[in-house]
Amino acid sequence: MTTSDPSKKPGALTGCRVLDLSTPLGHLCGKILGDLGADVLKIEPPAGDAGRFRSPFYYDSSGAAHSLFWLAYNNNKRSVTLNLETRDGGQILRRLVSKADFLIESFPPGYLDSLGLGHDALLKENSRLVYTAITPYGQTGPYREFQADDLQIMASCGVMSLTGRPGKPPLRISLSQSEAWASLYGVMGAWTAFHHRQRSGQGQFVDVSAQAACVILCAHAPWFWDYNRDNPTRHGEFMTGRTITGAKFRTVWPCRDGYLTFIIYGGPAGQKTNRALTEWMDAHGVAPDFMKQKNWSEFDVYTMTQDEVDRMESAIGKFFRNRTKAEFLKEAVDRGMLGYPISSADDILADEQLAVRGFWQPLELPGRTEPVRFPGGFTRFSDMDCGIRIRPPLLGEHTAEIFRSELGFKTEQINRLRGARVI
Repeated sequence: MTTSDPSKKPGALTGCRVLDLSTPLGHLCGKILGDLGADVLKIEPPAGDAGRFRSPFYYDSSGAAHSLFWLAYNNNKRSVTLNLETRDGGQILRRLVSKADFLIESFPPGYLDSLGLGHDALLKENSRLVYTAITPYGQTGPYREFQADDLQIMASCGVMSLTGRPGKPPLRISLSQSEAWASLYGVMGAWTAFHHRQRSGQGQFVDVSAQAACVILCAHAPWFWDYNRDNPTRHGEFMTGRTITGAKFRTVWPCRDGYLTFIIYGGPAGQKTNRALTEWMDAHGVAPDFMKQKNWSEFDVYTMTQDEVDRMESAIGKFFRNRTKAEFLKEAVDRGMLGYPISSADDILADEQLAVRGFWQPLELPGRTEPVRFPGGFTRFSDMDCGIRIRPPLLGEHTAEIFRSELGFKTEQINRLRGARVI
C-alpha cells in the first residue's frame, strides 16, 4: 500500500481526517488534501463511486477493468462503502464526522439535508468540521438545482464561446477541466476555513460553484467590452482586437514535431522578441529583407494592417516549420523571446525539469507486478512531505478495518450491515 519512504517527513495536514463523499466533481479536492498528508476516507456507495466507471480503462492480467480517471484522482485515499440513505448508514456517518476535520461532498443541493445529514446538522455534530460542498452552480441562486457535467459547466462559464473556429460550433477542452477547477477552489476554501478554525476553534461551510470557479478560464475576455467596447468571439488559432485595423494574429504554429505558441507582440518585450527572432532567422539565411531592415525599437503592433501581418507571418511560419519544439524552446530562452512549445504527454514524461525535481513517483496499481511512473507531489516543502503515500483503493477495501478499529464493530455486525446493503 505505501509507495513512498516511510522515513519521510510528515505533511502539512498529517493527523487530519478527511471524509470525501464527493462525486468526480470533487475528487481532486480530496486528493490534494491527501497529498498534503491528511488521512482521506473515500466514502462511496456499496455499488462504487461513479469515478470508478469512467473511461478510459486499463485491464489487468485477470481481465478486470480499472478506470484511469479513478487511479489519477483517488490515490492517497482509503475506501469505505456506506449507504447514506439507510438509517444505519446515516448514524455511521455521524460517528465518522465526530472525529473528522474536513468533509467534501458534491451532491445536489438539499439532498443531504433530506437525509438529516446536511451541513447544519453535521456542524452541530462537530462544530470544528470544515464542510465543503462542490456543485455545478452553488447552493443558492436560480440555477442551484440545475445538474450539469463538464460540457454544460464549460459552456455556462463562457469559455466555450471563445473556443473553436469562427463560424463553427463552440468546443470544450478535450478532457474535463471544470472538475479540476472546482476542486481547486474547494481546496482553497477548505484551507481558508481550516486556518480560521485554527484561530477560532470553529468550523465553517464552504460553498463552491463550479461555474464560478471556471470563469477564470476566460482570462481577460470579460474586460474586453470595458476596454475595447468589443465582445471577443471565437477565432480558432488566431487572436484579434490588438490593432486599430482589426487584423488577426496567429497564436498556434505547426513546427517539425508538433506545435508551438508565438504571437507578434508590441511594446518593449515584443520589440525585443521580434528583433531576436529576425536575428535567429538571419543566422539560417531565411530572414526576409523587410524584417531585417525594420526598426524594431519603433515597431507598433497597434497600427499593423492585415497585409503586413500576413507578410510577416508567412516568413515566420516557413521558418518554424523547419524547427523542432526543443530547438524553439532553447532559442527562446537563450535569446529572451516570448513563446513556448505546446507539450504532448510524451514531452511531459521526458521533461528534464520534472525529472530533476523528482516529480515522478512509482505507484503500485491493482493487477500489476511492476509499479508505474506517476505524477507525484504538486509542491515541495523544506520541512514537510507532499506526494503519493497510498495507491488508489479497491472498492470498500478499508471498510472492515475502519469499522473495527475506529467504530468498534464486531465481525458479525459488519456482516449484518453488508447483508442489509448498508456497506
